[in-house]
Amino acid sequence: VLHARQHAGHDAGVRLLPELRHIQTDCLEVVYFETGPAMGMPVILLHGFPYDAHSYTDVMGILAARGFRCIAPFLRGYGPTRFRADVTPRSGEQAALGADLLALMNALSIERAILAGYDWGGRAACVAAALWPERVIGLVSCGAGYNIQDIANAHQPSSAVEEVRYWYMYLFQMKKGRASLTANPKGFCKHIWSTWSPTWGFDDATFDQSAASFQNPDFVDVVIHSYRHRFGNADGDPAYAAIEARLAKQPEITVPTVVLQGADDTVDPPLAKDRLSVHFTSGYTRHVLKNTGHNPPQENPVAFSKAVISLTG
Repeated sequence: VLHARQHAGHDAGVRLLPELRHIQTDCLEVVYFETGPAMGMPVILLHGFPYDAHSYTDVMGILAARGFRCIAPFLRGYGPTRFRADVTPRSGEQAALGADLLALMNALSIERAILAGYDWGGRAACVAAALWPERVIGLVSCGAGYNIQDIANAHQPSSAVEEVRYWYMYLFQMKKGRASLTANPKGFCKHIWSTWSPTWGFDDATFDQSAASFQNPDFVDVVIHSYRHRFGNADGDPAYAAIEARLAKQPEITVPTVVLQGADDTVDPPLAKDRLSVHFTSGYTRHVLKNTGHNPPQENPVAFSKAVISLTG
């Protein structure tokens, strides 16, 4: 049973079950799960596309029992999170995701936290760790690890094998891609779940729980903008131009980092040589997880939780 209530500062006690809460930032009404001791070390858990905050149900249980204050927001365009103003651009660019994370920390009066995420969530966490390291205790990033996009070089060719993996990104550059996602978001995303994590035997109830988040009225706009912007085919929100300019320099990440890669991840498979480790300058560790695909926290919550715990020193 999930209980909904307004966040009202650092209330006392331990929450044994995740509570669904909401808080306002500069541009969003953010809805998030929270569990664990109110005064515990904060860990912010960030989901990717096309998933939602339910990815962290098991992880939150493990970490809360270890004394962590766990916060898992629904990202912009997902689930019950909403834009506060109709005029706000429905941007999915990396700078917006990073800025949303910083704004959430400020709204919750969290000075420093462990940041952990995969896919879009890993990108948001990497952006915050690179640009505001004083706010980050440590980082868990899944997939490639360094998830900050190099937009200036996005049109450089890759191998045919790699290009085929990104079919959905290229489809989203076209009107047909938007139409396909709009017409059948549940079917489109279930296909992605199945193909990106071929050894994850999720059931319909698990998928349906997250698929409800794809009914957010801004889901399609945010997703399409995200994938068009990364290739330079859509303008960014001017509000985030300064952040994008900083990210274009591919800044180093100077906080302790654990990278988790699913051995069975078909869209972002681990490479024998960790080429992106050069972007990390402090306490970097990489683990390749067996029997795990693109969604490590939901497929392998024990390993994901251990990665977070390892950052406490």
